[in-house]
This record gives sequence, C-alpha cells and structure tokens, in this order.
Amino acid sequence: MGQLTDLLALARARAGELGLPYSGALTPREAHEVWRLAPGARLVDVRTRAEWDWVGRVPGAVEIEWQGYPGNQPNPNFLAQLRQQVDREALVLFLCRSGVRSHRAAALAMEAGYTECYNVLEGFEGDKDAHGQRGKVGGWRLAGLPWHS
Repeated sequence: MGQLTDLLALARARAGELGLPYSGALTPREAHEVWRLAPGARLVDVRTRAEWDWVGRVPGAVEIEWQGYPGNQPNPNFLAQLRQQVDREALVLFLCRSGVRSHRAAALAMEAGYTECYNVLEGFEGDKDAHGQRGKVGGWRLAGLPWHS
C-alpha cells in the first residue's frame, strides 16, 4: 500500500472509532501529506476573514467562511460557495481554528453529496493551553506546515 492509501485508511478508521458522519479525520501533518499526494485534493479553510487576515493563511487553500465576523452568524451561502469552488468528487480537507467548525463543514458537505470529506483535527491554531491561549498546543501552524501572515 502507498503512503496516501495508508493515511486515508488511518483517517477512515478514526472516523469509524469516533462515529464521524464523514470520511475521516487527519492530524495537520497527515492532512498536509494527503493534500500533497492526492491529485485534485482541496484544502478548504472555513475560518473567518478576520482569522485569515490577523492569524494567518494557508497558501493554496480555498477560503470559505463557515461563520461571518463579527457576530459569528452562519454563512447562508456556504454550500453554494463550496459548490462553485470545489468539485463534489474531489477529496476535501476542511480546516478551521481548532477543528470544530471544520467538523460541521465536513458533515454538511457529505450531506450535500460530496464523496470524500475529512476534518483536520487540531485546526490551524490547536487547542487552548493551561492559560487559555491557542497556538502552543497542536495545530497546523505549530506543526510547521506552510502558512503566511
């Protein structure tokens, strides 16, 4: 088996263990490797415009807000924007700040007919530390994966 096949099998096993309503869950490093290895794979960053501008962006990611800022109101056009920018047959990796919004986005995309949806565990910034701060416990950025301010 190849590296891509092994990573996707691991992600699917996690989904089964956790009872996830989508294809699988990957750590940031695993997600980056899948994105690199899978032809046509898309990384969809569902954070807010403020997060992209103030915290950082992932080069090459499709940016579609799950919620707007300020106010955190749901984006009523999320699925329409996803359909415009990402093919339903593509392998889609969803990323947010910590993995919560991306979990919801992956579930909604599966319901809408996307065939391979994965959540990036830990998100861009990871979990909060003992002081309530993000960026020091897991996440895409801490893993040293590509990003820019």
